[in-house]
Amino acid sequence: MFENLTERLSDTLKKVTGQAKLTEDNISDALREVRMALLEADVALPVVKDFIEGVRQRALGQEVMRSLTPGQEFIRVVRAELERVMGESNADLNLAAQPPAVVMMAGLQGAGKTTTVAKLARFLKERKKKSVMVVSADVYRPAAIKQLETLAQNVGVEFFPSTSEQDPVDIAKGAIEAARRKFLDVVILDTAGRLHVDDAMMEEIKRLHQAAQPVETLFVVDAMTGQDAANTAKAFNDALPLTGVVLTKADGDARGGAALSVRHITGKPIKFLGIGEKTEALEPFHPDRMASRILGMGDVLSLIEEAERKLDREKAEKLTKKLKKGKSFDLEDFRDQLQQMKNMGGIASLLDKLPGMGQLTQVAQQQVNDKSLARLEAIINSMTPHERRYPDVINNSRKRRIAMGSGTEIQDVNRLLKQHKQMQKMMKKFTQKGAMANMMRGMKGMMPPGGGFPPFGR
Repeated sequence: MFENLTERLSDTLKKVTGQAKLTEDNISDALREVRMALLEADVALPVVKDFIEGVRQRALGQEVMRSLTPGQEFIRVVRAELERVMGESNADLNLAAQPPAVVMMAGLQGAGKTTTVAKLARFLKERKKKSVMVVSADVYRPAAIKQLETLAQNVGVEFFPSTSEQDPVDIAKGAIEAARRKFLDVVILDTAGRLHVDDAMMEEIKRLHQAAQPVETLFVVDAMTGQDAANTAKAFNDALPLTGVVLTKADGDARGGAALSVRHITGKPIKFLGIGEKTEALEPFHPDRMASRILGMGDVLSLIEEAERKLDREKAEKLTKKLKKGKSFDLEDFRDQLQQMKNMGGIASLLDKLPGMGQLTQVAQQQVNDKSLARLEAIINSMTPHERRYPDVINNSRKRRIAMGSGTEIQDVNRLLKQHKQMQKMMKKFTQKGAMANMMRGMKGMMPPGGGFPPFGR
């Protein structure tokens, strides 16, 4: 997400960074470029105008801070304005209500509502420790009801059955009553979508809203529709008291116009981003972190949070103890690291959040991508347990067998063994006293202003 915008802004900001001081002339030139970049990213025109004016006033209306050069000051101003336009801080779900708290999902057909219901159910169950029931009031698409039932089983939450013969209001009331009897915390209500905003749809959803009395009414919209997403959200907001927006398919949108337009046009916060098809692919939306990503500064805080959630601590501790005892980092350990990377969303997700990557992300992804990780894993799986533990025994005949077994070439096996050797050396350095703390200190210097690591190595 935001690849095109990041690229254009990076080029523009580089020009300003070389300036000795900020003047009206060089700021105007830079802002002209920024305006074009935003319009190309499909950001709504009123938002572009407001953003450009905000940056102009801030940049010219204050002295450059002593600690910053003029170029850095301009970047700081752009970042602050990006945060303002997107909402300044993360807007969490407000579930403070007599259980069950009802969360209602609204949106057009094809926006990904049903999948988002399952993602949100998983998010609430795993990260907020809530007991959840999901229910579909989409009586026009029996397949949607069946789809939600399957997804509910996958994520391990309660499903309230409904049929296409029922009235949506009766379905909602029945689900809320059933959740109350079971002492569940949250009911997520999936509603019918249409191909476009129409009166019949709005009347039905108003009736549903009145009957369900949800504490949260979330508008689910496809990020790839750009500023149309913001306009559709406004139409729904005029009919319903929306409390927030979920942007889906954000990983497929290289422009990012919707994320920058929705808040300004609707006045409602973006609460979540859907960043993939899997049920765990839902991220809380943090405007400050998103602003950093747009400016190519990465998002280390999200990376740390993701690592804490998804990395297998037991395996990590086992590996650390093993290395401290002087044992070598073998190919089974290497395979574990590849699997951990996959759990973290793969190469693309990691690179997107690393500071200083900017335009290097696409180049890096061409060199190392998720397919190449899968190939490495296949090669290691084609080895015997003895070969994985003692890679030095792998001679040419073994390499031929491993290549045939994994559907790869001998060069691929050689490349993997070379990468493993490099990683082995790196792991040895990490076990030396203070090496990890030094590495983290080095990374800390790459972080954007305001971001910080938790105390490390104490």
